Amino acid sequence: MKNFHLIFFAFILCLSCNQPKAKTNSAQNTDFNLNWKFYLSQENENINDVDDEKYKSLNLPHDWAVEQAFDSTLVKDAYATGYLPSKGYGYYKKEFDKVFNEDEVTYILFDGVYNNSEVYINGTKLGFHPYGYSPFYYDLTPHLNKNGKDNTIAVKIDHTRYADSRWYTGAGIYRNVKLITTNKLHIPVWGTFITTPDVSDEKATVKLNIKLQNDFDSEENITLVTKISDQNGNEVATVENEAKVQANTSDEIIQNIEINNPKLWSIETPHLYTAITSILKNDENIGDYTTNFGARTIKFDANTGFYLNSVNMKIKGVCLHHDGGLVGTAVPKGVWKRKLQILKDGGCNAIRISHNPASTEFLDLCDEMGFLVQDELFDEWDNPKDKRFNQNESKSTDYITRGYGEHFQEWAQKDINNVMLSHRNHPSIFQWSIGNEIEWTYPRNAAATGFFNNMDWDGNYFWSEPPHTTEEIKHQLETLPKGKYDIGETAQKLSKWVKELDSSRPVTANLILPSASHLSGFADALDVVGYSYRRVLYDYGHENHPDKPIMGTENLAQYHEWKSIMERPHISGTFLWTGIDYMGEIRDPWPVRVQPSGLLNSAGFKKGSYHMMKTLWNDEPHIHIATQNIEKSLNKIDNNGNIVAKDSEKWKHALWEWQDVNEHWNYNKNDMISVEIYSNCESIELFLNDKSLGKKKLSDFEDHIYKWGVSFTDGKLTAKGIKNGQEVTSEIITARKATQIQFFSEETTIKSNHSDVSHIILQLTDDNGNPVKTDDRLITFNLEGHAKLLGIDNGWKKSVEKFQSNSGTTHNGRTLLIIQAKDKKGLVKITATSEDLPSQIININIQ
Repeated sequence: MKNFHLIFFAFILCLSCNQPKAKTNSAQNTDFNLNWKFYLSQENENINDVDDEKYKSLNLPHDWAVEQAFDSTLVKDAYATGYLPSKGYGYYKKEFDKVFNEDEVTYILFDGVYNNSEVYINGTKLGFHPYGYSPFYYDLTPHLNKNGKDNTIAVKIDHTRYADSRWYTGAGIYRNVKLITTNKLHIPVWGTFITTPDVSDEKATVKLNIKLQNDFDSEENITLVTKISDQNGNEVATVENEAKVQANTSDEIIQNIEINNPKLWSIETPHLYTAITSILKNDENIGDYTTNFGARTIKFDANTGFYLNSVNMKIKGVCLHHDGGLVGTAVPKGVWKRKLQILKDGGCNAIRISHNPASTEFLDLCDEMGFLVQDELFDEWDNPKDKRFNQNESKSTDYITRGYGEHFQEWAQKDINNVMLSHRNHPSIFQWSIGNEIEWTYPRNAAATGFFNNMDWDGNYFWSEPPHTTEEIKHQLETLPKGKYDIGETAQKLSKWVKELDSSRPVTANLILPSASHLSGFADALDVVGYSYRRVLYDYGHENHPDKPIMGTENLAQYHEWKSIMERPHISGTFLWTGIDYMGEIRDPWPVRVQPSGLLNSAGFKKGSYHMMKTLWNDEPHIHIATQNIEKSLNKIDNNGNIVAKDSEKWKHALWEWQDVNEHWNYNKNDMISVEIYSNCESIELFLNDKSLGKKKLSDFEDHIYKWGVSFTDGKLTAKGIKNGQEVTSEIITARKATQIQFFSEETTIKSNHSDVSHIILQLTDDNGNPVKTDDRLITFNLEGHAKLLGIDNGWKKSVEKFQSNSGTTHNGRTLLIIQAKDKKGLVKITATSEDLPSQIININIQ
């Protein structure tokens, strides 16, 4: 019997030896957004002493400023930030249990906190982080409670410098937070870098730079295995290396893999690959690290422009600030997805993140949807910018306007490192921008051009070449007194830091004074030179600096801008200012709350400039009809009865905001109406109540806008166009008084994940279902079910109704409501009511 037991035990032991070992201690990347508490104070309190009763419960991301009401009493202090109060000290805390394992390490990763944050764990301060746009993380391991219970993470934010930016920043932990637990032998946060140095249709060479961190007190021998899968989950390549990592140190392993017949990442087909890197120790998988990437090539040529995957193309880009309208800066992924899809439908293929690094979630969307991205690092360098109005830097010395400039010397390299290590695997990123319109903060560079403080010059900055020759600019730069810092030296330093972390993408910057920057050393630090509102210098720049690729990096959403690019092969493209209206940088009196230069308004509704650019950026036929009383329009009726521009040259110098036009056909009988049609059709015939008003050709309109003068009569205005033999029709109809409410949801089913959103558009209509755009009403919404009302926005630049409310007034008969799912399934019922109108109900299914 004794021998039987021994034989049986040996048999079981052999069986267990032959079984594959289960994965243990694998990295855990946990969403850490739920169940936080928040307290806003105007007093500087010790975060560890704040009374629990002062806190309210919420989930992250969170922007406390957008919860406030617009406040006109903020006056000039809020011109930049959009009249939403954000001053104060924000206190966040979260209590959590975490099983302690002496073989593991735990990090907390913040994708963005605005700003000047201090982070504590169980009463111990982990550090200070001033920049509101760079991600950062801390090692929690030494401070976690060994019993695994009652840990407290706390964050204190000092936003008493509430006018510290030139646009709306929001305030709070406004991006995602993650808790990461992994084995002490691990790939650290942002520990991989994947590039595709050689790409063809037949083969892609993939290079993986992998950092290994060994926090054990012993040397460790491991096997590093990386498997690459395509977007459908099919494994396409694998590689394996043996490695030895010394105790309490880090090392870098380089792996090279080939993918046969790769699916390239492009704007049309944004294919993504997934690399899963596993650390095997004694044949046991002790941790996986996942990296998404794309195989693609980029090239800029000084004479022929930009190439993606060896295909020459124009960059059709827009600039975007980081607020999402009614959600402020705590923008759910679905909110960005809707707006980006509308821009893409309009022909946009690139985004410039102005003037700060993007969130990881935003970059994920650009990867998935097929947008090129210019990731911009800074708006301020050595010297501060005026936050109330550009170029008044001498007045930007008071406490509330002190921004990142006061941290730049100490933190610039740290923030570059964090941003680039976090972002550099995104295939959408094709440029790193080291700065935006920096030159005017260096007085010598601004003066050298001759544009400013030059009584002998009577030109216009936007449309004139520099009054000083290149020789005179050089002379001025050599003789004018230098400040404490030199713009060229700083640019070289920043460019060097960027290229130390990634040399696979070009470095650029947005130059507001390129004529000086080409000669000051600034442009020498750039691989691609970006011009800001200087299309007039495209030929000047190419002739004087023929080896430098040039493109527009901040331009006007006007036909003349795109025309100048299409006429020049050496200009790679543009980023228009802006894709979407953004809060702040206000130039008009209250109640204007946004900078209204967007192709879309803050609710994501299309404007005239959107339709213009769509006709220029897309091949498919498009027609958009706009109208206006002739007196208010840019046009007139001449002595021959023809409609013509009041100023035939005005279109060539149009600036940020599109002309004042309407999208309705509701006027007084016999009013003379200017009808503008934005289209890429070769010809259009216009009809009023089926009677032809004549056919016209696009080639007859130098400003690319069809025009008719029409005496108003109720009915239907119809435009029929032809493009490449294809007919397209658009119409607008006279609407009567609003009698109905129509609901439309772009997402009728969403997931119960605390994240998914549904956009619900309300439109007033008449008895015939025609959209009413001249009869606005106050609408009250009632929500029943497990969802959160994020807010209401009608998109009007002068609307200062509070976003986070259950009632709001339509504009042009329309408004937007956004709801967000909670964690339970079921129907959400939304009822809209308005005086004298029947209520309307829409149901959203949460699964």
